[in-house]
Amino acid sequence: MSNKTAYLSLGSNIGKRPTNLKKAIKLIEECGIVVSKKSGFYETAAVSKIKQKNFINMCIEIKTTASSRKLLQICQMIEKQMGRNRKLPKKEGYEKPRIIDIDILMYENEKINKRNLKIPHPKMHKRRFVLEPLNEIAPHLTHPVQHKTIKQLLNARQSSSIF
Repeated sequence: MSNKTAYLSLGSNIGKRPTNLKKAIKLIEECGIVVSKKSGFYETAAVSKIKQKNFINMCIEIKTTASSRKLLQICQMIEKQMGRNRKLPKKEGYEKPRIIDIDILMYENEKINKRNLKIPHPKMHKRRFVLEPLNEIAPHLTHPVQHKTIKQLLNARQSSSIF
């Protein structure tokens, strides 16, 4: 099976946030996934009605032979291994703090709309905290649904909120 290119968003707002991101990347690599590009760290306010520490976010480009579904399983396994509890009740607008959050933004040009897997990430084009680090590593990447480059999507968000 040949290598596929995917883009992941990583975020943390508990504990040593940059260290958490670096550990997640190390665990991703230990699963046989090649991290080919890394953005810098971006600090952003948490989008929640619960008062909490700011997030440190970043994006990475990866090369993998894993399918998109297998990649999701790997990301969720790493989140669990690092202490994320996905079983906490979720209420709209009351996002819980996270030691690590790993989202698949894009996987090749796939379009998937399943209950547990949505590619491209359905909110990525609306979130500056995703678009800014992604623009750093892949400004000319074209969103397969919006049909605009990451740079164009970011420019459209520049004057709006982070969400």
